[in-house]
Amino acid sequence: MEFIDVIDKKQCTGCMACKNACPRNAITIEEDEKTGFLYPKINQEYCINCNICRKVCPVENKLPENKNEIEVYACKNKNDEIRMKSSSGGIFTLIANYILKQNGVVFGAAFNEKFEVVHTWTDNEEGLEKFRGSKYLQSQIGKSFKEVKSFLEEGRKVLFTGTPCQVEGLLTYLRKDYENLYTQDIICHGVPSPKVWRKYLEYKKILNKEFPQKVNFRKKEIAGWNAYHMNFTYSHFEENVHHNDDPYMKFFLNNFDLRDTCYDCKFKKEKRMSDITVADFWGIKNVRPEMNDEKGTSAILINSPKGKEMFENIKSEIEWTEESMKPIIKYNSCMIKSTYYNEKREEFFEDLGKETFENLINKYL
Repeated sequence: MEFIDVIDKKQCTGCMACKNACPRNAITIEEDEKTGFLYPKINQEYCINCNICRKVCPVENKLPENKNEIEVYACKNKNDEIRMKSSSGGIFTLIANYILKQNGVVFGAAFNEKFEVVHTWTDNEEGLEKFRGSKYLQSQIGKSFKEVKSFLEEGRKVLFTGTPCQVEGLLTYLRKDYENLYTQDIICHGVPSPKVWRKYLEYKKILNKEFPQKVNFRKKEIAGWNAYHMNFTYSHFEENVHHNDDPYMKFFLNNFDLRDTCYDCKFKKEKRMSDITVADFWGIKNVRPEMNDEKGTSAILINSPKGKEMFENIKSEIEWTEESMKPIIKYNSCMIKSTYYNEKREEFFEDLGKETFENLINKYL
């Protein structure tokens, strides 16, 4: 059997719109041996050359520009318990609950039992727990786009949350507007390699004689929101490491191990295609110090009337101030700019397959 790439790897975001759309299930997902990222490939034996895979690709089919005026807010959930469990201001939980209260469904990224990050859904408040908090990995979309479409056609409201490329992948996959679809994206640094993550977990197992039972990328209780810690729960103890001291986070934040497309992202822009954008309001201590209590403050961008609808319906549960776009971009340039390319990336991935994680740390950090 002959397999060919759906799209050039340097252009593929991994949104898997093509895989979800193929009418003959002729597209398989394969892991790149060197980097660990997932890519779609066409099985020529089953392909009927309908080109639907190309028609739903968000890279090859740009959506019309968002013409709406963008509203910007700094926000904090009034419920400190929820906020401390969240990466920034605890706003996702409120948006999600607004949809759930209308018999809706919420899609988000969660860890599975193997500590892989996968997209899945919930239709109850208890299920939101698995979606809270940052997960610095690219989620596996799986069949989520098909499931979103199925719920939409049943008439249920759906909130889909993800990275900007995943949101635009869903929209190009659907190929029509749904009144009952709501989307929320994030300001994204980029997505690091799942192969690096697996090797890192093996390294943690060697150091601590067991795999962690739970991982929290953004624990605030130790030193606050700005100085967040990686937190690992083991059977008999917990480990907390400042994100600037953790090797996995250092590889990620220094752009050693991002997906090719993250260095030239087509989806970073002021006027997003999502209904609402939720992000950390880095720099809030300089812009609006009274909104900074080190428990987390969110930047909220209202990109559409649906985004406005969601925001208006959670206003009573948040503290908020209206802001401008300028400080968002100043303190979180990933809003509009791709991350810089680390010149050691290729060498790093060559070594990833043959060196121990400890040797990678010693050589590159």
